[in-house]
Amino acid sequence: MARRTNETIPLLVALVVTAACLGGGGWWLLQQQKQPQASGPSGSAASGQPTTNSSASSPLPPQIAASNPTPSAPSSLPAAADPPQGTFNYGGSTTWAPIRAEVDPTLLASTADFQLRYVDPVSGSPGSGRGIQMLLDGQLSFSQSSRGLKVEEIQTAEAKGYRLKEVAVALDAIAIAVNPALDIPGLTVSQLKDIYTGKITNWDRVGGPDLTIAPYTRDLADGGTVEFFVSNILEDAPFGSTVETVYSTTPGLRAVADNPGGIYYASAPEVVPQCAVKTIAIGRTADRLVSLHREPRIDPAQCPAQRNAINIPALAEGTYPFSRRLFVIVKMDGGPDQQAGQAYADLLLSPEGQKAIADAGFVPIR
Repeated sequence: MARRTNETIPLLVALVVTAACLGGGGWWLLQQQKQPQASGPSGSAASGQPTTNSSASSPLPPQIAASNPTPSAPSSLPAAADPPQGTFNYGGSTTWAPIRAEVDPTLLASTADFQLRYVDPVSGSPGSGRGIQMLLDGQLSFSQSSRGLKVEEIQTAEAKGYRLKEVAVALDAIAIAVNPALDIPGLTVSQLKDIYTGKITNWDRVGGPDLTIAPYTRDLADGGTVEFFVSNILEDAPFGSTVETVYSTTPGLRAVADNPGGIYYASAPEVVPQCAVKTIAIGRTADRLVSLHREPRIDPAQCPAQRNAINIPALAEGTYPFSRRLFVIVKMDGGPDQQAGQAYADLLLSPEGQKAIADAGFVPIR
């Protein structure tokens, strides 16, 4: 079992992230940004949602590369979207943090009648699984997930008298982050598995220096990213005893920045543009390592004035091993929640939404 640190990460009050904030200046490593929050015309939540307006947001890693400009707001909602009026609670996967910070305010800027309020779980850290559970518990109108639905989640919804629908809106990749001082060309999938299952504990075993490896992870129960990693990279093997559990991506990246032997994994837009960690190439074999950052790599001394950008062709063409789809989970109950979830998915799948998703560092699905 992985060990959990005793570090407590404060949650920030959720606020609307404006386009002006997003467009201004470089963002330092591990700055805790605030999640978007908006009040509807009446100031109350939609039917079936908590009426409280005080929900804390999870710590958010810094803005993605400055080379990805914030898209301008459309003059009107895309024709595909038919949103209901009101303020609707949503939340879930931390992978979606760049979309919540950059894409959502842009797409919702043209209407005051349809607004979204980000909600964190009352206990535990946010993630795909907890977001879906909050949706099933009536705390959210729809959720954001970095994995597909599980059989038990589908069955729970059916027992409550409705269905859950997953709508794919983007492609993402899992980035592997290490300390910038670590001199290593990359890792194979099998080497990464051996590191996280405890079979490899020193970097000299994989072409690096004589240095103890310090692997970090989020809790398996917290999110789709960890579930994807365990299922696809570890092949459902348990974490080794040396793996340390962190609350979220922010402390995970901070730990790697502070530890010369550190290694961590997270969504590409949360990792690749960082100044104090670096992503390493991954391959199915040692002679086919693929970089997740665009070449040439930006020197740390030039960051944050310049930041590394994601190697989009490697994701789109499937040459990078760790890619997955991002889903909007819609509650098919025939009511306002279904309308809100479907309208949100339609916004993201519109030409404007897909362009904004690309600007945020993900691969459009259309």
